[in-house]
Amino acid sequence: MRANNVAILRMALCAILWSISGIFFKLLNCHPFVTAGLRSAFAALTIFVYMRFRRLPLVLNRNTFLTALFLASVFFMFVTANSLTTAANAIALQYTSPVFILIFSALFLKQRFVKADVIVVVATLAGIALFFLDKLDGGRLLGNLLGVGSGVALSGLFLTVGGASDEAERMSGLVMGQLLTAAVGLPFLAFTQNQLDARAFAYLAILGVLQLGVPYILFALASKHCPPLACSLIGMIEPLLNPVWVALFYGERPGPWALVGGTVVIASIALWCVWKDRLQRSARASTARRR
Repeated sequence: MRANNVAILRMALCAILWSISGIFFKLLNCHPFVTAGLRSAFAALTIFVYMRFRRLPLVLNRNTFLTALFLASVFFMFVTANSLTTAANAIALQYTSPVFILIFSALFLKQRFVKADVIVVVATLAGIALFFLDKLDGGRLLGNLLGVGSGVALSGLFLTVGGASDEAERMSGLVMGQLLTAAVGLPFLAFTQNQLDARAFAYLAILGVLQLGVPYILFALASKHCPPLACSLIGMIEPLLNPVWVALFYGERPGPWALVGGTVVIASIALWCVWKDRLQRSARASTARRR
């Protein structure tokens, strides 16, 4: 099997495992930072065991530190968003990340916008706006804003992991991000109220190992042959499945405007990514013919 196909399968399995988060977040009665910290402690152990098995050294450089910061930011904003708004809102808003990848590439890598890029940015921003038409209290409004913030941080994560030089650098950034999240989140145990019984620890272990540790290993392996935008597109399996699991197991459903907004966001980004991929394939084919 070709390396690209293996990478696609790894990223698809990664997204499926990511999608189970909403079920367990809703079943836990913990402060969001405690949930993030304990979940990441289990995930860090999982990735560390993998690195030891593969005999990968811990790499400390600018890219791994940035990866750690982006990853911790994604976790804290996303977990908090899940506690303040619906799982569907949180995950759909997080997957605005391809648009921010586009914007950051234009601002910092000096890549030029084309007409289709402008259209997807406008469509995505319009979709985001629809989330805020549902009846909102202060909590849900803040949750939606944090969902967008997690999308900004996720775009940075896709860029830094995709830009890593080798597997050791990718894994080092991810394990450092998990450790940073644990280091910031665990002290909240001392001054917040949390229900941490055997069942809660079982849920956190599932989240840390199966929903975070194993998927991020798959993500790092997929990133070697799957560019950031492609990873982002395949990762959209997560926002499609996440609210389905929550509706089935927890009975939570998003508001009507959020459903429309989520459809607009995901459809706009998916179509744009498909168009971008075809454009790149066409350019490579044209170059090959000239040779």
